[in-house]
Amino acid sequence: MLQHPTVDQISLPHVLAVLGDQTRLAILGDLARRGDEPLACAEFRLLGSKSNLSYHFAKLREAGVIRVEPCGTKRLISLRRDDLNARFPGLLDSILATAITLPPPEKRIEQAV
Repeated sequence: MLQHPTVDQISLPHVLAVLGDQTRLAILGDLARRGDEPLACAEFRLLGSKSNLSYHFAKLREAGVIRVEPCGTKRLISLRRDDLNARFPGLLDSILATAITLPPPEKRIEQAV
């Protein structure tokens, strides 16, 4: 089972440091655009390689930003919205307001070409 920090263990400096990475912010944007629906890791494949995404998911999980739950052969990713709002009221909404303005993955690929 994957370790997730408790609400009391989530620290603001750690969350902000983790979200300073463009790929991790894009992951948050993709999650926010889908509402509270957990997404499989494979749904982020346009953001990078499998090993690169695994690294970013681990950093987000360790900071307490996302929850990663095994489901058969998949892992489902979801925002820890309630936990982050309980710990830092309003912070996640501010971050997501910026993250959802990032282009969706298919647009990022078009812009790169």
